[in-house]
Amino acid sequence: MKLLNKVNMPQDIKKLSILELNELAKEIRQMLLQTVCETGGHIAPNLGVVELTLALHSVYDTSKDRLIWDVGHQSYVHKILTGRKDMFSSLRQYEGLAGFPKREESIHDAFNTGHSSTSISAALGYALARKRLCEDYNVIAVIGDGALTGGESFEAMNQAGQLGADFLVVLNDNEMSISKNVGAMSSYLSRLRSDPFYTNRKKDIEFLLRKIPTIGSTVVKAVERVKDSLKYLLVPGILFEELGFTYLGPINGHNIEDLKLVLNKCKNLSGPVLLHVITEKGKGYEPARLNPTAFHGVGKFDIATGKINKIPGAPTYTNVFSDTLVELAGYNEKIVAITAAMPEGTGMSKFAQKYPERFFDVGIGEQNAVTMAAAMALKGLRPILAIYSTFLQRAYDQIVHDVCLQNAPVLFAIDRAGLVGEDGPTHHGVFDFSYLRHIPGMSVLAPKDEMELKNMIFTALTYDGPVAIRYPRGKAIGIPFEGDYHSITWGQGEVLKEGTDILIIAVGSMVYPALSVREILISYGLECTVINARFIKPLDEQLITKNVLSHKYLVTMEENVVAGGFGSGVLELLMQKGVAINNALLLGLPDEFITHGKPEILKKNIELTPDTMADKIIKHFSLKKKKSQKVRISMFSK
Repeated sequence: MKLLNKVNMPQDIKKLSILELNELAKEIRQMLLQTVCETGGHIAPNLGVVELTLALHSVYDTSKDRLIWDVGHQSYVHKILTGRKDMFSSLRQYEGLAGFPKREESIHDAFNTGHSSTSISAALGYALARKRLCEDYNVIAVIGDGALTGGESFEAMNQAGQLGADFLVVLNDNEMSISKNVGAMSSYLSRLRSDPFYTNRKKDIEFLLRKIPTIGSTVVKAVERVKDSLKYLLVPGILFEELGFTYLGPINGHNIEDLKLVLNKCKNLSGPVLLHVITEKGKGYEPARLNPTAFHGVGKFDIATGKINKIPGAPTYTNVFSDTLVELAGYNEKIVAITAAMPEGTGMSKFAQKYPERFFDVGIGEQNAVTMAAAMALKGLRPILAIYSTFLQRAYDQIVHDVCLQNAPVLFAIDRAGLVGEDGPTHHGVFDFSYLRHIPGMSVLAPKDEMELKNMIFTALTYDGPVAIRYPRGKAIGIPFEGDYHSITWGQGEVLKEGTDILIIAVGSMVYPALSVREILISYGLECTVINARFIKPLDEQLITKNVLSHKYLVTMEENVVAGGFGSGVLELLMQKGVAINNALLLGLPDEFITHGKPEILKKNIELTPDTMADKIIKHFSLKKKKSQKVRISMFSK
């Protein structure tokens, strides 16, 4: 780390030669691997942008220039170069560096990102603000080819071209988002990459045109018309040119010298400019280069072998969903599966391999996915849209108007619900109860374990209307699935344990912790009834009202924000039924964005672990502890 030890801020690399910058790139890759193999994170995307990041910081001054990383999972190198090198070992750890750009962390982070396709809009906003406020700085957006499939990026380019705003878009083209890119834009960019003769042809044509003497306006106009016609034949970036951008490239994104040369040229061009850069995801580390999907976002791994550490035990909820989907599709040919650029992450790869003609990856286009699913459902198919909770937020309008308003029987398989951990607030799935349950016609379910998840999917596929089933990230409980599938009575919860003092109504990932809370409270001499609600909407009105009337205290538990969530729905129900409730406690996430860190740490901090919830219940209701000791928390407390 000879050179990296001397680099603390961006100005330090401006003094380095090209030879030194190339050597520094090697040292940075080594640091990335040594850190991320322990912390987990997005290793492949960052290995691919080392030279590009060095070139950007060699040319621009990000203490005043605004550099915006789309999604932001490729900003690790940027963080290392902007004063956070010594903190890099804390990446994605609680109270450590965030895995995405964060304005609160550094003046060099211009815009908080975490979801895709937003960078061009943000860059345009900065460019327009600069003009309005008569300020002087450069604006650069770095967007991947995967993020370019998102509709917002085209909305921003359309507006930028119309306004002629001065800023640079760097298209980081590595043929990948998380999985292999799909769609017409991907095919278009592939054609650009495969045209090695473009640059020479363009130079030849420009040379010939310059040889034509300008002998009057007629010839000048004719020459311009010829140039425009030739652009359609020879300029591969014509799509961007027609949107009003000056297109440059494609160039090698691992050649620092060429990158610096072109970036300096871009600073002198007026209007919006798009620089097309070709990079290799996972460059410099063979396991990541050969399997960029697996190393896109990864847990701990062994550098020497590339073996990813996997915790043995129960299957993940994602795997349970995947196996169930494939099995049920074998019995029902009307089942089709849709995902938005995440077949591996959502567990749909197995379905795609077995039923390719029934699988649709729409790229990073959640809005398109939802509306497309609605139309399929209205024609008699049974579409299952698998998507992360945080990403489904991007298609809220389509859920309301295209699915629910038409009562289209779309099944939303909502993965990564609740606190997901180290990726932080942009990826926590803690709002879906609140943004789904108030939509007319929508049913919302959450399983307590993997067996219930399988039966919920089976049941939902026979329901005539939109259904959302949300389940958490990570390992399931370990309950074996035995026998045949069976239907769950629609809108019906279940009593798991009976008591006399406190009524606990829990849902989804909080059911087993609720049972652990009951064990703790029993040790204090307090008896609890625990209900697994199963349905966030429709609620089991009879079960809830009956038990509320027979208990003095009511507690609801959910891994969702309290505001507008499951507990709010229970109180609304009781009010509508005329049931007076004076002693209620709603346990869930507070009205704030939760930082990154291991879920168990985050839950302890927001008092959502069994012991902290038990203490909160006792304090809130001013209950007397009848015993001083606590029992050991059960295995189901996670």
